[in-house]
Order: sequence, then C-alpha cells, then structure tokens
Amino acid sequence: MDGIDKITSRINADVDQEIAEIQAQAAAEAAQIAAEYDQRCTQETEEILSRGRKTAEEREERLASVAQLEARKLILAAKQEVLEEAFRKALEDLLSLPEQEYVELLAKLITKASQSGSEQVIFSQKDRPRYGKAAVTRANELLGERGRLTLAVETRPIGGGFILSDGDVEVNGTFETLVRMQRREMDAAVAKVLFHEGA
Repeated sequence: MDGIDKITSRINADVDQEIAEIQAQAAAEAAQIAAEYDQRCTQETEEILSRGRKTAEEREERLASVAQLEARKLILAAKQEVLEEAFRKALEDLLSLPEQEYVELLAKLITKASQSGSEQVIFSQKDRPRYGKAAVTRANELLGERGRLTLAVETRPIGGGFILSDGDVEVNGTFETLVRMQRREMDAAVAKVLFHEGA
C-alpha cells in the first residue's frame, strides 16, 4: 500500500502543481485582458470627452456669433432710430422757422426749382394764407425779369414747402421730400457726427 500511496500522492502533487500553473496562467491572462480593457476604456473615455469638449466649444462659438449678430442688429436699429429722430427734428425745425426766415427759405427754394418762371405755386392749406403771397412775391423778385410765378388757388395736404405746377409737370418741393432726399445723401455724414464713426 505504501507504493500506491506514494503514487497517488505524487499524482495529487502533480495535479495540484498543474492546477496551480493553470490558475496562475489564467490569472495572468485575466490581468492582461483587464489591463487591455482598462486601457481601451481610458482611451474611449478620453475620446468621448474630447469630442464633447469640441462640440461644446463649437456650440459656444456659434452661440457667441449669434449673440454678436443680435447685438449688432440691436445697435443698428438704435442708430437708425436716432437718425430718424435727427431728421424728424430737422423737419420740425424747418416748419417752426420764424415767419420772415420761412418766407425767405420758401422763396429761395421756389426760385431754385422754377424752370420757366411762370409756374403756379401750391402750398398747404395752413401755409397758403399765412406765407403764400409773400413767398411768391419774393420768389418773383429773386427771379427778376423771368418772375411770373402765381399763387395757386388750390392747396395740397402737405406739411410744409410747396409744389410747383406747370400744366402736367409738377415739381415737389415739400419739406418732407427735401429732407428725405437730403437724408439719402447725408445719412453717413450725420451718423459719423452722431456716433463718431470712422473717427
């Protein structure tokens, strides 16, 4: 029995050693697989975070661009409002000139707009009785020998200024039109003064 015990004991020892080797090899392979997955997990986490940061930065840039665009639009709208107010005030100032200055201004504008010197001058219902005769008389004086302008009986719904009528041809000398025409030419210059642009 002694021999069988020795053989059995030796077989058991060999089996135990083989089991230990297999377990050690399995543990080493498991550790290697775990390390590889750990490395892959870290790499993928970094890639996901990097993509996330990039997406966030791009979104932030887009939002900043949109915010800047909106701010520029608001500033532009505010500037347009101020310009509108400046030209509206200019029109108000024209309409509230003292009587003598108003008549002189009308006469000079009529003289400048007159082609034949014999047009009819149409005023607003408010201006005709107050300034019409004086403005036409003064315009005729300024025109000299060409001055044959007449004060029209009809009136027009205009704020201030005049309309010259010569048959089918009319020249619009209303202050609204004159200010609008000047605005096209002067918008940039007025904006420069008001907002110190280009300085």
